[in-house]
Amino acid sequence: MAQRTTDDQPKALPPALESMTLLVAAVIVHDKTTNRVVLLQRSQNAKFAQGMWDLPVGKSEPGEPVTATAVRELYEETGLTVKPESLKVAHIIHGAWGVEAPNGFLTVVFAANEWTGEPENREPRKHAQVCWVAADAIPEEFVDTTASALHRYLTRGPQVSLDGWA
Repeated sequence: MAQRTTDDQPKALPPALESMTLLVAAVIVHDKTTNRVVLLQRSQNAKFAQGMWDLPVGKSEPGEPVTATAVRELYEETGLTVKPESLKVAHIIHGAWGVEAPNGFLTVVFAANEWTGEPENREPRKHAQVCWVAADAIPEEFVDTTASALHRYLTRGPQVSLDGWA
């Protein structure tokens, strides 16, 4: 029996695409000195939740670490730059179903307390506005899953939420 060397990788199994869960990253940019957060309001052209408020959030690209997704999406949507190593896990959302995720989604919500830049609406077709909002004045017209994650982060509540599971 031939012994496998440490350089050999086991043969990859075919991906279980029927059970694949969409990986998503969201970022809570929290200015603790003024107790405000960066939010965006989805435009009427958005794929879902038109007119609703949300965190900067987006899907992972194939082969992209979730921290890189968070950094990339935050910059693409708001112009803010954060370092991957400064991100802290704030919340995990496991959804059974999503608009672009019929097999469910897992959103890793990060908190960032250090950033460079000022928020700007870099995707005006997708978003009506991007701005600072006082943590005690979060709009009620907010995407349910990320609203729950933001509220739990701000109140130091449970760090995992389930959406759509029986």
